[in-house]
Amino acid sequence: MTETQAEQELHGLQDSRRLTGPNVLADFPGAVIDAAVTAEEAPLLAAAWEVALHALLEKLRWPSTRTAVRHFPGGVSLLVEGPMDALYAATEINEWAWAQAVSAQERGELPLAAESVAAAVPQAAPALKASWREEANPPLLRLQRAAERHGVVFLTDDDHASVGLGAHAKKWPVDSLPEAGDVNWEHHGRIPVAMITGTNGKTTTVRILREMVLAADKVPGLSSTDWLMVGNEILDRGDWSGPGGARNILRDPRTEIALLETARGGMLRRGLALPAGEADVALVTNIAEDHLGEWGIQDLDMLADTKFIIRHAGKRLVLNADDACSVARMEQCTVPPTWFSLDAESELLQRHRAAGGHAAWLQDGQLWWQAEGDARALIAVTEVPVTMAGAAAHNIANALAAVAVAFALGLPEDAILKGLRNFRSDPKDNPGRLNRFAIDGATVLVDFAHNPHGLAALFAMAKAMPAKRRLVTIGQAGDRSDEAIREIALAAWRSGADRIVIKEQPTHLRGRELGEIPRMLHQTLLEAGCPEDRIGHADSELEAAKQALEWAQEGDLLLLLTLDQREEVLELLRSQS
Repeated sequence: MTETQAEQELHGLQDSRRLTGPNVLADFPGAVIDAAVTAEEAPLLAAAWEVALHALLEKLRWPSTRTAVRHFPGGVSLLVEGPMDALYAATEINEWAWAQAVSAQERGELPLAAESVAAAVPQAAPALKASWREEANPPLLRLQRAAERHGVVFLTDDDHASVGLGAHAKKWPVDSLPEAGDVNWEHHGRIPVAMITGTNGKTTTVRILREMVLAADKVPGLSSTDWLMVGNEILDRGDWSGPGGARNILRDPRTEIALLETARGGMLRRGLALPAGEADVALVTNIAEDHLGEWGIQDLDMLADTKFIIRHAGKRLVLNADDACSVARMEQCTVPPTWFSLDAESELLQRHRAAGGHAAWLQDGQLWWQAEGDARALIAVTEVPVTMAGAAAHNIANALAAVAVAFALGLPEDAILKGLRNFRSDPKDNPGRLNRFAIDGATVLVDFAHNPHGLAALFAMAKAMPAKRRLVTIGQAGDRSDEAIREIALAAWRSGADRIVIKEQPTHLRGRELGEIPRMLHQTLLEAGCPEDRIGHADSELEAAKQALEWAQEGDLLLLLTLDQREEVLELLRSQS
């Protein structure tokens, strides 16, 4: 950044960053600033920013004048398009224009006239021009343009640029690029690519798809919140659900089909890994409240708009007909949609099917599929282990979504069905997601659910399973709002649990004091009517699991919501099952 931290705070500037792909503001890359301003100030400041920005862009002979503005409660985001070899310079240009707008506000000169920045532009232009020239990489832009002419996917980041995908990819250091005429473009083609986003179910759906790809004798490449994986090899563990993880998979020469989990954070920080329209299919599993208050996302509608960035990615968009936010945004879909639903009588589904659209749905205990007007039953729910014989409705939805994506990727039907039959919700196939253990006559389920939407689905499944008594462990990360934390306790109490163990998550305090969240959960349970003697406390997730096993009797159901110490908890359960 070109200003001091104190000046940034004075100007309301919260963040300035590069967006390297389609993003929440537009389907083109550039530089964006997020600024904290009032709803009354935002329109005038955004207009002044635009005036100052265009005056500077004209002086610099910047290659694009496209901009985008997004208003949100308490602020505004401002985007200027930039070439891929000058996005750092674009951030400096963007910050300068914002500073001009704020200065004009302080002088009482809004709305800003172009004449008011006539003197400032020549003063700022030389330094900004020098930054642009220092960053510029003409061979990179030539390679990018040549790739577009040849219909080949081009990817770039701070270290590498590449053309083609998977086995057809070639990458070079960005400071040692070939000339476009030296590239054998016939060798650089495509592979099938799916991008998957949503609030809940992303990871499970990606893992189901992986099983289908393996059944088709193809090599899957996965980027996800748990790891990077190609075939059966884990390349790295950790959260790789951003564009960096996607590029790793898309450039790996072993990848024959790419399955890219695409989380909200990466889309907001950097945009999508692929240029618009370069994936074969994009999926939105569902949209529910989670991570509100981060990156200017204040409410559910704004979160939904963020998830729907992915609509830019695919040649086909798979959407959940049971999800109100997705249905409300169906008009934004500019590519053929595929709808999936647990409700065969859904009015939207019926209309879509009548028009011959692609669809996947649950009907009479079977998963159905329709393409080009041809509808048929594929498989009984009882043959799909991840659905827990139909009790796990959320995993039925995940299976339907996977079916829709798999057909869009061109997988054969027999491989799709084999994948559904083979995939199990156990620590091997789906670690941490609905893993089931039998211990001394009690049933133990371990799951990653951590927001009200995911918990509601999980508790609905638990209610459908026979049990003498039920126990649930709960906790939450410190970066959630007080309301979201209290909702976790209320959801647990509404589930009808006979015992609730509140666990501390010391590695996820994220600004909270140790013990603060457990106290909040405990108080919420008491206020909701939960007796004190039905509440337990544990210092960690592993300790919560041990307490649950000590409490358990034959016929009980234990629901261990485990985020932090997953491997330790799973090892404990394996040792006793």
